[in-house]
Amino acid sequence: MKSLLLLSCLLVAGPLAAQTKIKTKVKPGAGKTTAVSAATVARVVRALAADDMQGRGTGQPGGLRAAQFLAAEYGRIGLQPLPGQADFEQVLTVYQSQTSPVGAVVNGQTLAPKQAIAISGQPTLSWTSEDAQPPAVVVIGPEPAERGKLFSFRQPKANTLVFVDTAHTKAFGQLARYVARGTTSAEPPSLFSTVFVLGARPVALTYRISASTAVRPVELRNVVGQLPGHDPQRTNEYVVFSGHYDHLGIIKPVAGDSIANGADDDASGTSAVVALAEYFKKRNDNARPLLFVAFAAEEIGGFGAQHFSRQLNPQQVTALFNIEMIGKEAKFGPNTAFITGYDKSDFGKLLQANLVGSKFRFEPDPYPEQNLFYRSDNATLARLGVPAHTISTDQLPTDKLYHSVDDEVESLNLTNMTAVIQAIAQSATGIVAGRQTPTRIPSLTDDQAR
Repeated sequence: MKSLLLLSCLLVAGPLAAQTKIKTKVKPGAGKTTAVSAATVARVVRALAADDMQGRGTGQPGGLRAAQFLAAEYGRIGLQPLPGQADFEQVLTVYQSQTSPVGAVVNGQTLAPKQAIAISGQPTLSWTSEDAQPPAVVVIGPEPAERGKLFSFRQPKANTLVFVDTAHTKAFGQLARYVARGTTSAEPPSLFSTVFVLGARPVALTYRISASTAVRPVELRNVVGQLPGHDPQRTNEYVVFSGHYDHLGIIKPVAGDSIANGADDDASGTSAVVALAEYFKKRNDNARPLLFVAFAAEEIGGFGAQHFSRQLNPQQVTALFNIEMIGKEAKFGPNTAFITGYDKSDFGKLLQANLVGSKFRFEPDPYPEQNLFYRSDNATLARLGVPAHTISTDQLPTDKLYHSVDDEVESLNLTNMTAVIQAIAQSATGIVAGRQTPTRIPSLTDDQAR
């Protein structure tokens, strides 16, 4: 999933037409009376979720088309590229690996295709039990605690043959589907392989295993624009608004439809980033510098956010508003959204303080069992201590459109979505103006984050 917040003003009672603007009151001298444009929200989300974007798959033509569309929007609004950048595209390279089905014979028995999986960086894998340097052999037992080991071998550091007890058949199937889509890494994959076999390890073990892997570099781009701050003493106090623009691309057809449009996930959040950039540009009163980021590759491992985090000093990031899946009403009803990791900093409390007198409210994440705080691009900077949270409205446990071909614009409530963006705008005013600074998140390792 993905997510985060934005800006706004006092919400007007009653439903709003999709093409109206929600007005906000501002203090004298604080900037022009401004509203988030419902027209911009609708236009951008429709463009990103259109069939001609082909689901905005990573490394696919639709993903590049979406990045170019967003860069044009930043230019229209009047954002500036980052210092040293010629344009809004922050280019990164990832490496996509596709391994063929495994041919495996264990103790004279030919395994069915669904019984063996390989994750490999070797162009050609050819193992036999008579090799001078055979792979290490690992057994994953039936106990529930053993399941985590299955995923710990996804990045091979040595040649390893893993026998997986059939008690983990479901998890094995999940891993098989993950591998079938191809794997992605930030660096060229190591010249090692892991082969998983579903079944018990024979006492006297003989085998012949073969597979091949193709690796290709893929150029991706984050789309990053900035509004410089007006307070020279706060030049290095960045406030970031982000959403991820990638989705699943072309997937297995359902009723003849193979385009995973990703209207809610996360064209909705990316549209919020564009609308917020337009809003703050019109106000032209931000004390702190504002960065507007559309991340690539969230769906395949968060590589865009990881690359972005290496381009700046995390100590100079005051807050990150990550916006993900805000196209439908939250479980708390209209004029509400939730913030992931609410208890990890006072970010949520500061935002809520700026909504006093409005009809909108932010709630803590109602789905802690989903671990949403660490399932979107905010997690990368949160692990570095940044108050980086995701704002969302999605009722994920019951959302039947999530990661499907039916996540289309027609399923969104654009009026409520615009109200959420407006509320983000209003709630961000204290941080943007330099009057509020959220507490830092204690830096966490990946293991602690889980």
